[in-house]
Amino acid sequence: MTMTLAVTLRDDSVTLDTLRANGSVPAVIYGPKQEPTSVVLDEKAFDKVLKEAGEATVIELSGLSKSVEVLIKDVEFNPVKQRVMHVDLYAVDKDMEITAHVPLHFIGEAPVEESKEGSVTKVHHEIEVVCKPGVLPSHIDVDLSVLQKVSDKIHVSDLSIPAGVKVELDPEEAVVVISASRASGSEEESSEPVDMSSIEVEKKGKEDVEEEKA
Repeated sequence: MTMTLAVTLRDDSVTLDTLRANGSVPAVIYGPKQEPTSVVLDEKAFDKVLKEAGEATVIELSGLSKSVEVLIKDVEFNPVKQRVMHVDLYAVDKDMEITAHVPLHFIGEAPVEESKEGSVTKVHHEIEVVCKPGVLPSHIDVDLSVLQKVSDKIHVSDLSIPAGVKVELDPEEAVVVISASRASGSEEESSEPVDMSSIEVEKKGKEDVEEEKA
């Protein structure tokens, strides 16, 4: 999936404060075959693209002398207002491999969690991949419905990875594991009968020892 974002070349005579006051965001485009170029984005338009595309979707920039395809490489936020302050855009080359972090989308319900025998622990929420821009997935689905019992896990090797995409993790690395439910453990412990006779014998033995000492 490719999204489009309009940009304009930045006028150095306009201050950053003025840009931001007018609802714009400064950005820089760079890459292996792209000279660093300062541009300006519309803040609202970029916010929408960021939410929909994230950092694992190729974005086509319009408004320049030629079309440029980029990935969102870094976003600087105002720590107080949480507004976008600056954006780094990495210009990709369709013939060169890139490294990107692809988010994992967890789908389905884990039967082991529905039965309250265990709870799902997500070890990874994204994975690093290497591929050409044209085959970069926007996300990778992880089906939780295969988790039937506490010992079950989902490994990297279990994921459905598109052709041409290499995952930079060990195939045996766990993506999702199941943690035993505390509630089930407590029930097992409380379900064991208490032998009252042994308690009485132990108590009587202590009393006899105390009498002998006296």
